[in-house]
Amino acid sequence: MPITIAAVRENAPHERRLALTPEVAKKLKGLGADLLIERGVGERTHVPDALFKDVEVAADAATAIGRADVLLKVQPPTAEEINALREGSVLIGYLAPHADDDRVKSLRDRRITAFAMELLPRTTRAQAMDVLSSQAGMAGYKAVLIAAQVSGKFFPMLTTAAGTIRPSKVLVVGAGVAGLQAIATARRLGAQVEGFDVRPEVKEQIESLGAKFLDLGVSAAGTGGYARELTAEEKAEQQRRLGEHLKNVDVIVTTAAVPGRPAPKIISAAMVAGMKAGSVIVDLAAETGGNCELTRPGETVESGGVSIVGPLNLPSMGAIHASDMYAKNLFNFLSLMIKDGALNLDWEDDLVAGTCLTHGGEIKHPATKSRIEGA
Repeated sequence: MPITIAAVRENAPHERRLALTPEVAKKLKGLGADLLIERGVGERTHVPDALFKDVEVAADAATAIGRADVLLKVQPPTAEEINALREGSVLIGYLAPHADDDRVKSLRDRRITAFAMELLPRTTRAQAMDVLSSQAGMAGYKAVLIAAQVSGKFFPMLTTAAGTIRPSKVLVVGAGVAGLQAIATARRLGAQVEGFDVRPEVKEQIESLGAKFLDLGVSAAGTGGYARELTAEEKAEQQRRLGEHLKNVDVIVTTAAVPGRPAPKIISAAMVAGMKAGSVIVDLAAETGGNCELTRPGETVESGGVSIVGPLNLPSMGAIHASDMYAKNLFNFLSLMIKDGALNLDWEDDLVAGTCLTHGGEIKHPATKSRIEGA
């Protein structure tokens, strides 16, 4: 029998994205799978059930989850959703393994084969499945639009009858996918843009987008595409130099993150105090504590005339395209596991094995297992 792949409504606050789109449902049908959705699964994204061709519609989430061989999710599952899963079924999505040990234990004890997409190995082969990158691109884009809206200035240079208006000076901190998209978006809006990252190897990428690389003389090149944590001495020197530079910046977008850890504090309260009144900080790292010392997740605060915005779940603000990308990421990952409509988990595949959080009553991700169960 073909496997049943299901998707349900995302009920987390402010979440509008879909784990399964009509286009991807059609592709999964082409692999021989049966599809099942909860009624109204795409309502928040203006995707009616009728667009899902040859897909069965369940009356409620519990029914869809209970029948699923594979459940696709955006946000981590609730306790009720985990309890509704059948033993041995497969769960794929963001699972935030660092955030909730009880959730991981429940998945283990329910003998769910759970794949946490944020654990996907960052290799060339994995790029088409990389949900972190696809969603970070939307976050970086939206962050700059928020900054432009909050700022009391034009971004581009304008020549008007009232005189020439100089372009806004925008600094993007962190040159990962979100940072690079933020740089590109700010440049499209006509701002004078700089990019800062402690990894010197990203200088060429920043400059290729028409921005200037801000070199503060501190390098923290790490592994896997992420920066390492700076030493106390490096942080102090970075902050001193950065603080001086921020005095002439109009807009800052911060995107620095360390997987599984609180966001590094890069902009101190003292730095904010030295900035011009009317300046804006948009902190993409708000969900993990923020890169700015004054950031409050989900709020916009003002300090000395500087607005600090701590947006949450920015990809959901662009839910239509974010869902398209996310669902395609999941399809590409699922394609590794489906053969003739049946589930075929190849544990010799480094992407399958590396992304697995729990399987067969065990925690498979080494770092998570060590944290929860000890050595």
